[in-house]
Amino acid sequence: MRAVVMAGGEGTRLRPMTANQPKPLLPVVNRPIMEHVLRLLKRHGFDETVVTVQFLASLVRTYFGDGDELGMHLSYATEETPLGTAGSVKNAESALRDDSFVVISGDALTDIDLTALVAAHRERQALVTVCLTRVVDPLEFGIVITDEEQRIERFLEKPTWGQVFSDTVNTGIYVMEPEVFRSVAAGRSVDWSADVFPELLRQGAPVYGYVADGYWEDVGTHESYLKAQADVLNRHVDVEVEGFEVSPGVWVGEGAEVDPDALVQGPVCIGPYAKVEAGAMLGENTVIGANVVVKGGAVLQRAVVHDNVFVGSRVSLRGCVIGKNTDVMRAARVEEGAVVGDECVVEEEAYLSSGVKVYPFKTIEAGAIVHTSVIWESRGTSALFGPRGVSGLVNVEITPEFVVRLASAYATTLKKGSVVTTSRDASRAARALKRAVIAALTASAIDVEDLEVAPLPVHRFATETSHASGGIVLRTTPGDPQSIDIVFLDEHGGDLPQAARRRLERVFSRQEFRRAFPGEIAELSFPARTTDVYTQELLRAVDTRGVAEAGLKVVLDTAGGAAALVLPSLLGRIGVDVLTVNNRLDETSTTETQADHRRAMERLGGLVSSSRAAFGVRFDHVGERLSLVDERGALVHDDRALLVLLDLVAAERRGGRIALPVTTTRVAEQVTRFHGTEIAWTSTSPDDLTTCAGEPGVVFAGDGRGGFVIPEFARSIDGVAAFVRLLGLVARTRLTLSQIDARIPAAHVVRRSVPTPWAVKGSVMRAVVEAAHGREVDTTDGVRVVEPDGSWVLVLPDPAEAVTHLWAEAATAPLAAALLGDWSAVLADAAS
Repeated sequence: MRAVVMAGGEGTRLRPMTANQPKPLLPVVNRPIMEHVLRLLKRHGFDETVVTVQFLASLVRTYFGDGDELGMHLSYATEETPLGTAGSVKNAESALRDDSFVVISGDALTDIDLTALVAAHRERQALVTVCLTRVVDPLEFGIVITDEEQRIERFLEKPTWGQVFSDTVNTGIYVMEPEVFRSVAAGRSVDWSADVFPELLRQGAPVYGYVADGYWEDVGTHESYLKAQADVLNRHVDVEVEGFEVSPGVWVGEGAEVDPDALVQGPVCIGPYAKVEAGAMLGENTVIGANVVVKGGAVLQRAVVHDNVFVGSRVSLRGCVIGKNTDVMRAARVEEGAVVGDECVVEEEAYLSSGVKVYPFKTIEAGAIVHTSVIWESRGTSALFGPRGVSGLVNVEITPEFVVRLASAYATTLKKGSVVTTSRDASRAARALKRAVIAALTASAIDVEDLEVAPLPVHRFATETSHASGGIVLRTTPGDPQSIDIVFLDEHGGDLPQAARRRLERVFSRQEFRRAFPGEIAELSFPARTTDVYTQELLRAVDTRGVAEAGLKVVLDTAGGAAALVLPSLLGRIGVDVLTVNNRLDETSTTETQADHRRAMERLGGLVSSSRAAFGVRFDHVGERLSLVDERGALVHDDRALLVLLDLVAAERRGGRIALPVTTTRVAEQVTRFHGTEIAWTSTSPDDLTTCAGEPGVVFAGDGRGGFVIPEFARSIDGVAAFVRLLGLVARTRLTLSQIDARIPAAHVVRRSVPTPWAVKGSVMRAVVEAAHGREVDTTDGVRVVEPDGSWVLVLPDPAEAVTHLWAEAATAPLAAALLGDWSAVLADAAS
């Protein structure tokens, strides 16, 4: 006997889960509903099965193939247009003419005894036997009434309560004889319950009912979809659960990793190769699919998470469904009954209230509060570039496929035959993704000069001096070892200008990539002596007079980063006594948290004080920024380090301009005024700072975050050049860093970030300007309001996240904190 599985339904009530996949492929406990149906058929001896398909038919055929993996033989009958439940089976008539056959829905979960159903059919010599079950609420089903011999007397499709005459409903499972096809018109939309069965009853045909005792759930709504998951986990239905039952009610798939410090409260199903980190909590009736990552602090209760989903730290998922390939970022919340479709991004601290439906390929912005479904538009920013280039989680947001498209878009903005330089930090992720970058560039007729692992300042220098058209750097995101930054450089080695970024974003969004003909595939080369040339030019440009005579001793910590590649050559030519630590590449430690950095600086301070060195320097992992320790071993915080170098440069130059971002303390004005120099205020954008540093008359620039520009050498931020400049200044001034710091007045600057949804950022800034009425206002970057006593507050919307940043400075720390609190209240009122 053969079986027919009807798998052509669209499942419109289950959207957005069925927006881009047919309902039979929806997973129930990590297996498609239809796979559970096919396994049931296999258990009851139905090896030969015909599958009727219509909506997204190719997806069903591709997933199940010929059925060999299930030990079955599957064939397919495709409907060009919807033919109804009976018409679809009629479409497969040629395969069903020889014997009785079973018809079953491919999108209902059941463990009904099909063998007993067939036996009852044959015993009664029926033309059709309809499998029935009893339900609490029959309104959504076809009601059937039978006589004492179980012969069907009446059908009624989806009645009102006034029409309910039984709780016995049609399951959509039938046993039929081939003669039934005489009552089904070919090529037309025909339904069994509405058209065929009533006509057979009028003809007096033997149509019987069979009331089954097994489990049956028509998975037709989001509520029933969640119920089906829970019923499988609680063993209310006899279906096979994939994985090993490691403890009662806890199934773990092959290759999955569950940290011992994760809290798992069964029944729970964890898919193959999923990863649940320490501190995560999986509550009862939760299902997570294959390759899902659940970060520490996340809480999942009665949640169904499909394959390849990233669940960030402190995320809360309760009674919801998350579609495949979706990223739910840090501290986001998704409430009961909400459904997020495939390939979506729910950004940090976003909130989806109960019942919200988010359709596939949408982005919910950080901090957004969503009460209505998102069908057509995204609730988020579409900006590709952030403050550090293109950034994201490795193999979540930044995948090899994404990198290939991004590099292809960049190549498309350049002329064929152009040269692009590439480099990376020491991390494995950057190494793997740089290979994707190189492949995409050369396939787009762009020659690549690969510097392999190189300090970022060296890469910038090489890009400009080699006359390349640009460069691409891959580096671990500072402070986040699981994320990566892709930094694009222009022909001068600076960050890609805004206009070029917009052009790249347009090409990327349109996916209009240029490809080279086979003869145009470009070359990959590895330039020699790049570091030596950089060192020579640096020592030629930066004043190191007096260093050799001063007999300075310094301690350097390269943090296992790329600076270790340039310092040996550099230090050998300067002639300074140096103690170096961590002076080798470390691919397992390519960034550090604030706590890690603090401990490293304490160790550096201990070495400086015990060795009686003049000062200590710790470079970041790409050699771009540095942190200082004075001769006593005390940390010189970044904002004070800026003032110290500013004082040294201004005292020596006695003229010129110094470029600083508007967030810098106004103590800098006192220092420069004392030494006869001026300040050129810039926005907080690194591009603006480096552009200003390249203007005539600018002698120094710094960003207050450990980044310094030495204009006589290059206009980009360069930690190695800043170290060489500092050596010369300290050698000639004959003062210690602590003495220089002590002569600079104290500064009291405080900072806070306030969540601000994208939709209200404009109105918030308008409210700030209105609240500043009568005060001095500076709009170099954001809105800086100057109070009559000289204290000030800066309000600056973040260009990439749904937050607004505030800085405040006053004569004392309590006054600065009070000023910050007052303006934070202005923002909160405007955003509410």
